[in-house]
Amino acid sequence: MNLRLRENPWRLMLAVNIAVLIGVLLYKLTREPYVPYIHLLVDYHFGFTKRALIGAGVALFFDKVPVWLVFALSGAVWLITLALFAKLFRRTFGFDDAHLPLFVFMAGSPFFLKNFMHTLGHFDIYGCAFAIGLLLIPARSIWFVLLAAAASMILMLIHHIHFLMYVPTIAVIVLLRHYLRRRPTRSSAVAGLTALVAVGILFFAAQFLGTMSVPAAEFIARLQGRIADPSQQDLLRYTHAFGLIWYQPLSQEIHDTWERMPSNLLGVPVFALLIWLHAPLWKYFAGLIRSLSDPLHRRIVIAGIVAVSAAYLVMFAIVFDYSRWISNWAVCMFLILHAVKTLPASSEVPMISSDDRRTTILGAIVTLIPRVGIVRPF
Repeated sequence: MNLRLRENPWRLMLAVNIAVLIGVLLYKLTREPYVPYIHLLVDYHFGFTKRALIGAGVALFFDKVPVWLVFALSGAVWLITLALFAKLFRRTFGFDDAHLPLFVFMAGSPFFLKNFMHTLGHFDIYGCAFAIGLLLIPARSIWFVLLAAAASMILMLIHHIHFLMYVPTIAVIVLLRHYLRRRPTRSSAVAGLTALVAVGILFFAAQFLGTMSVPAAEFIARLQGRIADPSQQDLLRYTHAFGLIWYQPLSQEIHDTWERMPSNLLGVPVFALLIWLHAPLWKYFAGLIRSLSDPLHRRIVIAGIVAVSAAYLVMFAIVFDYSRWISNWAVCMFLILHAVKTLPASSEVPMISSDDRRTTILGAIVTLIPRVGIVRPF
């Protein structure tokens, strides 16, 4: 085994990634999950409420919400996402040595599973898991379009930021897997338009009608009444502070973001460096797009990437969790790459070299970076 690791550094990188993941998990377990915990306290007790679907599900089983549930629930979703991605990669590429560098740059990226481990309890990973699921199931029927719409609507009930974060990627996946692989029919066109309208309506409802209408004191009292251990003064204090999120209008979110913009922009060079470290992956992705046999497919893929990236730019202007947004943008690119690989190609694209010294160094650096963060880099 040791000989195989010395002969193939990419296997060693996988082992190091596992060790890094364990380290990130142990660190995360020592931190109080204030914001993720508060999201589990919010349900539909006062009517339709944004960011409340997971909390409403928790309320069916727990009158009082223990802190450990944040880690149990989010940990289970993380494991499901890992299993789904492993299945997706195996189906698309396989786990032979030739594809090992590609797997390391994706699964071992600080943008992906390691950062999802660091952000345990946040709802970004649900969008990723749903998108991977849509990459795995058959896309021949119109039901695929309707299922994607239902998944998008569930995501927005979990957190309406998914309208910009993962719903555009889901739309690109549907476009590439369903509409580009067969001749569009009237029924599929109607289904697609209906899905877009329904998703759009739900987003505006969550954004503008999901704000709490009861007095803040009544809402906060409800949240504090669901805390399993009310003796924890930090939980009571943070519940009072962060509970006001459900009263904050969009204009205030934009104001807060632009107020922090000068300091947050200092992280942009770091984000650019992290993206550059994945250069072999982006080169392979560009090769896949160029290899597509139909020029229309190439133009649509590029347009889809631009649309997804534009949605993230809008998020940058509205909410200041920049490290999360950059990380999820990269994950969306990984998933779109898998969808592009299923399209007809005119030539085979060379895989990422496992022998190139520069590529190996970049892979090792990517492996050693434990995560990107939530707001600022690291």
